[in-house]
Amino acid sequence: MSIAQNLERIHNEVVDACARAHRRPKDVDLMAVSKMHPVELLIEAHSAGQRLFGENRVQEWQQKAEVAASLPGLEMHLIGPLQSNKTAKAAELFHAIQTVDSLKIATRLNAAAQALGKTLPIYIEVKLSHEESKHGLQPADLPALLDSIAGLDALVAIGLMTVPPWPDDVTNAGAEARPYFQQLRRLRDENVSKHSTLTGLSMGMSNDFAAAIEEGSTCVRIGTAIFGKRQPPPLGDAE
Repeated sequence: MSIAQNLERIHNEVVDACARAHRRPKDVDLMAVSKMHPVELLIEAHSAGQRLFGENRVQEWQQKAEVAASLPGLEMHLIGPLQSNKTAKAAELFHAIQTVDSLKIATRLNAAAQALGKTLPIYIEVKLSHEESKHGLQPADLPALLDSIAGLDALVAIGLMTVPPWPDDVTNAGAEARPYFQQLRRLRDENVSKHSTLTGLSMGMSNDFAAAIEEGSTCVRIGTAIFGKRQPPPLGDAE
């Protein structure tokens, strides 16, 4: 199937999941995760009407941006872990950062955004999985970080983000991920009264996004189901 056909199919599945959850489809953003895919596929998705995209690495998007950044309406979020020495470039290149997990990173992003004269939307990444490969803030540390970020005038915390553990059974990924989605929603609900901008929930990927929508996701991050299997970066291209 073409990328346009994949996008249409996923949009239909989003609509179905919203109907089951008695939600409005317009309240769920579909992000096309273009990491490890050539920029030509991103352009093809944009031509099919897709506007919101996600990349994992600052350097990878910096290279693609030379071609794609001027596409009308394109919005690019960073959804991979951010090293402190990449914060200035990330603030410059991305419309939002979904993986803030420490005050150090937030402070550096704030300074970079101030220098650029922009306000940068961010999500706080929360680690709910016990897998070593997963990144994020411990849930108990979330209130303190939100309080600190509230004092940074160039950042606005607009939501929480998480990546659940890899499922034991991919065909049952939604059911396995559902408790993690429920936990992230509870964390959002516990903190949104004090931090009113914290309305977003970025959760759900190709194998489990329907369950994420049913549990309140406002942004699903879909890569493989749109673009196919990822293409590894060239040797020596790691950040």
